[in-house]
Amino acid sequence: MNLDITSIDFAKGNGLIPAVVQDADTLQVLTLAYMDEAALRETLDSGQATFFSRSRGGRWRKGETSGDFLNVVSVTPDCDGDAVVVKVRPVGNACHLNRIGCFGEQDAPGLGRIGRLERTIHVRGQADPNDSWTARLIAQGPKRAAQKVGEEGVETALAGAAGDNAELASEAADLIYHLLVLLHARDMVFQDVLDVLARRAEPAEDQG
Repeated sequence: MNLDITSIDFAKGNGLIPAVVQDADTLQVLTLAYMDEAALRETLDSGQATFFSRSRGGRWRKGETSGDFLNVVSVTPDCDGDAVVVKVRPVGNACHLNRIGCFGEQDAPGLGRIGRLERTIHVRGQADPNDSWTARLIAQGPKRAAQKVGEEGVETALAGAAGDNAELASEAADLIYHLLVLLHARDMVFQDVLDVLARRAEPAEDQG
């Protein structure tokens, strides 16, 4: 990871900076911890989130005793250089109370459910196709997954035209699930779709 540590202001917090830990896929805030310069350097060198424990008075790599590591995707400082956001892909739970995150028991709220579902599809895709519908669908290839998207799209459209809200929500959920399976089968992720939407949202250049 490319980060200029000399740009980080540790002095403002008496040698410590707050580190907001966020799931890279669901964007759920998992915990708030603190880092000194040594912990930040170790995080960057090891690729696993390492903090300074104020209660223990020393360095602490998440997962050393529990096995619930936080594999780091990126470290981004704020505009003042006195705090960082650490995006991670967790192995297990981030909270010592055996919860996914430290801020309540809710898992991946809002659109974060998409990222959580993508992670579930990835795991189930590695299972025995005889035991998992997702694994079986992926094993049959993108064409079969695309067929299911078509079928679920029709059912969603019919529910939207003539069904009640509960039916529409249920069919739309099936459609989104199978769309994510199709993207997975094509080695894509939902972020690829969001990137297209972001580009479309950009102001069009003036035509000369």
